Amino acid sequence: MSRLRVGLLGCGGIAARHAGAVAALADEMALVACCGRDPARTGRFAAEHGCAAFTDVDRMIDAGLDLMVAALPPFAGRAEIARAAARGVHLLVEKPIALDEETARRLVASVEASGVVAAVGFMYRFGDAVRRWQASDGGRVGLFAGSYHCNALHAPWWREREKSGGQMVEQLIHLVDLVRLFMGEPSRVYARAANLFHGDVPGYDAEDVAAIVFGWEDGRIAALNAGNIAIPGRWDKQWSLYAERMTGHFSDWNHAVLTPTAPPSTEERIAGGTDPFVAQLADVAAAIRERRSPTVPLREGLLSLALALAARRSADEGRELRLGDGD
Repeated sequence: MSRLRVGLLGCGGIAARHAGAVAALADEMALVACCGRDPARTGRFAAEHGCAAFTDVDRMIDAGLDLMVAALPPFAGRAEIARAAARGVHLLVEKPIALDEETARRLVASVEASGVVAAVGFMYRFGDAVRRWQASDGGRVGLFAGSYHCNALHAPWWREREKSGGQMVEQLIHLVDLVRLFMGEPSRVYARAANLFHGDVPGYDAEDVAAIVFGWEDGRIAALNAGNIAIPGRWDKQWSLYAERMTGHFSDWNHAVLTPTAPPSTEERIAGGTDPFVAQLADVAAAIRERRSPTVPLREGLLSLALALAARRSADEGRELRLGDGD
């Protein structure tokens, strides 16, 4: 089979990461096009990555695409993504896939009805340490403790909750997704959030501190916290798993220390080098060629988004919510 023709919808920083992943898989695919709203910026991006520039997604699709990577902010481009799927273009969609559950449901339903391969960009799942835990015999996870901290103003759209969803929805959702991966679907959520230190920044109305507790009927717990008030220029994302037969401390998706809790408790140190952007794109390419579902299908983006939105609602209302019963 010839190389897959890939188009990028969006020309920002995350799009550049995906362009690099395409280049790393040059034997399997080629970046042939990019599409953005700003002609000058899109032209610069196209020149840098050696592809054609478009400002209209339908014209980009007309140029002939096998796969489109949607690397847009969550408030933009949902209709364009659905149109690409309807025209038979396979998809990799960055998270969060929407800003409300109804829009996400409609998007997933329309894409699934098209029959194309469609994945969501939860790249943490492709890390060496994450995959090693999944292959281990650690048993049922009783406690997940995770954090996500940074200190940046980010893009203007990120600061506006109506455009980004806030930090819980736009960033902490990665750890929410890992909670689902390792522990399944919780039954309750309680969260708190506030904007402590950015009230005087124009347009910044998202939270800059947050904490979430998910609970299961059998007593298991996941506790997450996040902030945009930590050390500037540093991104601290870490989590720990406490399971029946194993404890795991993860400093990122590729690095962890796994220690059995029963003797002999010899620890295993994982220090992988997998680029998760490359790994997830390779998985999508394999799914297209093998005519199978990708490892992280688009529906996973809906399910993890629903949990992040429930946590945000809990924080807004100041109460615990029971999940799955319309509370």
